[in-house]
Amino acid sequence: MTALRPERESGAGYGESFMDGSSYGAGGEQGTPYGQQPYGAPGTYGAPGTFEDGGWYDTTQQGPHGDPGATGAGTAGATDSTVYLPPVDEETVALRIPDPPERMEYEAGTGQATHGPRGESPAASVAPAGRAARRKAAKKRQGRRGGANRPAEALDAPHGHDAPQAPLSRVEARRRARERKPSAAVVASRGIGEVFITCGVLMLLFVTYQLWWTNVRAQAQAGKEASDLQSDWANGKRSPGAFEPGKGFALLHIPRLDVVVPIAEGIDSKKVLDRGMVGHYAEGALKTAMPDAKEGNFGVAGHRNTHGEPFRYINRLEPGDPIVVETQDTYFVYKMASILPVTSPSNISVLEPVPKGSGFKAPGRYITLTTCTPEFTSKYRMIVWGKMDEERPRSKGKPDALVS
Repeated sequence: MTALRPERESGAGYGESFMDGSSYGAGGEQGTPYGQQPYGAPGTYGAPGTFEDGGWYDTTQQGPHGDPGATGAGTAGATDSTVYLPPVDEETVALRIPDPPERMEYEAGTGQATHGPRGESPAASVAPAGRAARRKAAKKRQGRRGGANRPAEALDAPHGHDAPQAPLSRVEARRRARERKPSAAVVASRGIGEVFITCGVLMLLFVTYQLWWTNVRAQAQAGKEASDLQSDWANGKRSPGAFEPGKGFALLHIPRLDVVVPIAEGIDSKKVLDRGMVGHYAEGALKTAMPDAKEGNFGVAGHRNTHGEPFRYINRLEPGDPIVVETQDTYFVYKMASILPVTSPSNISVLEPVPKGSGFKAPGRYITLTTCTPEFTSKYRMIVWGKMDEERPRSKGKPDALVS
């Protein structure tokens, strides 16, 4: 209960007259605050035990003569014991509810609080807060949906992934769904990117097939053909001069390049060249002589890259390097004479009995090696020529070029 102000107790001050002789009260009697009639007078506000003007006036206290409500008579020297109680405000009832005590740490064994949640003393942690703090605490307790039952830890939780979130409205949910949905430009860019990636992977696989797998397969096929040929020679199944298109009939040795490859009849890509073998020009205008001919030019072709690539490094040959053709009963040894680095594919004069550009002037026994150039293209042809140096029967053993 709030104590009365001094001017109420004394009854003086506000009963004084103005300059024009008027005053606040009727005559300014002493004992009446503000010089007005007390609220306890009969027929006025504040009848004993009544609720008037939104407030409760407690007039049950006795006056100087023991008469209840006599204090409202307005007599001089009467004690004003009427107390005004503020009206009940249901909206602020929660604000007057004390906050729940915060968590404290207690000393083990004694049960005595050592300090508050932030290192404060126990007394400081339970100190009453101001009105704004109480209002904030009441809102936290009530919450939107059953917030009053939430523990204090949930109220103090940071706004992170573990903090509860209010459900989204339907409009907000649709807006976020539209934001998550990729636009047409994004979808198109993704599709183009996937196409590029797929093309890149396919190109990589194709290059791997061309540069690696074709060599593996062609070398295996050429090796098998060479083994079968040597086995037939040893068993006498083949007679000299009996050749079938696409079938091996001789072996080509290039010791400097460490090359041993079968020579087959014809230059068909699928039947001969792509199988890792060297093909003999034996058809139409490109027909050339056989190694055992007394005169002529023995012309052969082979891949420089992929499919076994037997002629890849023939540009490294130097004049005098041996080139050996092994048949069923004879070794034909040629010596490298000259090279034509680049020429047109239509230049068939390099296969003539006396090839043009080779430096040979008279008929003789020659060999011509042809392949594509530059590497990994077929735009031009590279030509290497050789001249017969030795014809050695197999009965006499291998020539020195193969022995050394």
